[in-house]
Amino acid sequence: MHDLPPLHALPAFEAAARLGSFQAAATTLHLTPSAISHRIRQLEAHLGQDLFERRHRAIVLTATGRRYLAVVRDALVRLDEASAVLRAPRRERLRISVAPALGSKWLVSRIAQYQEAHPDLEFSLATATGLGPLLNGEADIGLRYGEEEWPGLLAWKLFEERVFPVCSPALSSGLKSPVDLDCVHLLRHPLLSWQRWFAVAGLDRPEPATGPIYEDALLMLEGAVAGHGVALMAATLAQPYLDAGQLVRPFAEDCPDRSFYVVAPPAAQDKPAVVAFIRWLQRSTR
Repeated sequence: MHDLPPLHALPAFEAAARLGSFQAAATTLHLTPSAISHRIRQLEAHLGQDLFERRHRAIVLTATGRRYLAVVRDALVRLDEASAVLRAPRRERLRISVAPALGSKWLVSRIAQYQEAHPDLEFSLATATGLGPLLNGEADIGLRYGEEEWPGLLAWKLFEERVFPVCSPALSSGLKSPVDLDCVHLLRHPLLSWQRWFAVAGLDRPEPATGPIYEDALLMLEGAVAGHGVALMAATLAQPYLDAGQLVRPFAEDCPDRSFYVVAPPAAQDKPAVVAFIRWLQRSTR
């Protein structure tokens, strides 16, 4: 069993040591000087050590008192911090799993806008391309690029995408017509079909079998900026790079592709904060 000191004496000891006076400690703690003196006497009796030297109109910590003060202050600070956390109103947290490119180029600015109107909602963002975080309960919602079917999840379409080639300005100078793509590296992504765009551009070409493969669209965009080749990219993700002049469209042709979706486990329907945010995202894309 713990042999704890009289706990009500610890704030009296700390205040007297900090202020150098029983009178000042009494004023701070809204007690009488005699009450402060009595509590410190109780503490000294428990410890079997003097904590103060009582001098004329002054008190001075003993060597034991100085050592003990450091421990008492640390304990009181920890108790105060823990109590503050428990007293504070609990904030609801919304956990979002988002594909990296869509997160950085589209979602982050919208979250900042939403949080201005909902300051008590706390966001937790993580990047992923698979559905694991949603299926294993690590995320409340996810933002993904894909088709209509999302097995095991609910899905809300945000917007359909159109795709087109992009490349660095330096590389574009050698691309006069779509057939010139036969002479450059084509950057590939598992969810984006070059063959579909070839057909729109009037080229009878199969899906490329060679060229760098990027699992992450953000990495592929950066690869295109660095001149690694020509990337087929969704308009929403390419637009910030086009606006900044880091990438250009060598050809005007584009074609429809897959869509961006909000996906979530069925339990999301029981969470008002999740449903409200999904509805807001849908409205923001109209």
